[in-house]
Amino acid sequence: MKDPAAIQQQWLVKLVEKASDTEWGQKHNFKNISSHSDFSESMVLNDYEALKPYIQRMMLGEKDLLWPGRIKWFSKSSGTTNDKSKFIPVSDENLHLCHLKGSHDTIALWLNSNPNTKMFNGKGLVMGGSLKEFSENKETLLGDVSAIMLNNMPFYAKYFHTPSVEIALMSEWESKIEKMAHHIVKENLTSISGVPTWTIILFRRILELSGKKNMLEVFPNFELYMHGGVSFTPYLEQFRSFLPSDSVQYREIYNASEGFFGSQYGKDDDGMLLLLDNGVYYEFLPMSDIDNPNARTKSIEEVELNVNYALIISTNSGLWRYMIGDTIRFSSLFPHKFKISGRTKHYINVFGEEVMVENTDKALAMTCSETGAEVSEYTVGPIFLSEGKGGHEWFLEFEKIPDNIEAFADLLDTNLQSLNSDYEAKRYKSMALERLKLNLVPKGKFHEWLKSKGKYGGQHKVPRLSNSRQYVDELKDFI
Repeated sequence: MKDPAAIQQQWLVKLVEKASDTEWGQKHNFKNISSHSDFSESMVLNDYEALKPYIQRMMLGEKDLLWPGRIKWFSKSSGTTNDKSKFIPVSDENLHLCHLKGSHDTIALWLNSNPNTKMFNGKGLVMGGSLKEFSENKETLLGDVSAIMLNNMPFYAKYFHTPSVEIALMSEWESKIEKMAHHIVKENLTSISGVPTWTIILFRRILELSGKKNMLEVFPNFELYMHGGVSFTPYLEQFRSFLPSDSVQYREIYNASEGFFGSQYGKDDDGMLLLLDNGVYYEFLPMSDIDNPNARTKSIEEVELNVNYALIISTNSGLWRYMIGDTIRFSSLFPHKFKISGRTKHYINVFGEEVMVENTDKALAMTCSETGAEVSEYTVGPIFLSEGKGGHEWFLEFEKIPDNIEAFADLLDTNLQSLNSDYEAKRYKSMALERLKLNLVPKGKFHEWLKSKGKYGGQHKVPRLSNSRQYVDELKDFI
């Protein structure tokens, strides 16, 4: 916090020195890099597709490719245009000096601002995912980053964690929620960390089992809910009804598959502190330059307040100048606090589904191919439901309408699940997301709508996906 430029420079030098003898380090002349300008000139910005050939070889057991040694763990994340899932390498250094260290930093920040906390008088729950062996190499393990962290939890943390790691890592969510609910209903639960969608489902089941009216009747000493990955705004009122007390605090964390990058610092400030000393070198590309291949990235000492930046990371697991896809804005400098402002591409991630425009484009193309339909325009927005389940509302303008609209919607939903593992997980038995809702738009109405907004022609396009209902409600009203 005191000297961000110096600590980031140290990490840049550490990372390139450590990886200088890897295949990637030799290719990009890491031994001659000592500054931000050297580093930025050594290679272009990379996305997953650029690193994928190396990652696939690493999963098969090859070593010294992007990072020294062999990497055993790979964090599963939502897919790209070509893949249902992408797999992010998690080295031992990345696991311990980034992900787990970020957890320690988060707890330290909490303790610093809440010295009278009694959180450690009880137990904490982490809503984790699951792990499995890679079919082509059983020494490689794949899973959600939360599952990798739980599997490598320090021994002392187990005294404060519930339920058992065996239950926490179960892969079948319906059984996991049931076992969790039965187990923790008897505990003195003081904190939870997890995605809001699954947490709400767990809360509802606990209330059914206990017969209580709210969660504080079950867990009277509950203090803290840590959330991340999706906007918490649509869920806040639901959580306040589950936890009806001003003494319960909500803290946002930024623990992605690629690393633990931020943690909310203070009760009354919703900005997250950028974690600068955890094995990550950060660069920031102004979104105004996102389509400029020659644009120069900013280092930490060059960033400004209230500018929308694409976040670029280089990590101690071999992600080099990697565009993670998130955009951030700094709300404070010294210390550097930020808010996640969106994605570099159109997306919808209200419920943790991380659906990208590439997913919806491809799902729609598959569905049209299978049904003989033709679609000219579409847009998608979220459906917020008070009982905790949500969904996606699609508006489609057809050139050629399918014979059966409901069958088309069923198939589109199935195809989207086949392309995106996070959407598939939320759709499992409709536990978190209902099947998509489909609306027909009369021919020509999309373009009429754009024209009415003064956004017709040139670079103006129909917005495909949105995390709010702004576009779908505007379109619905216009029609």
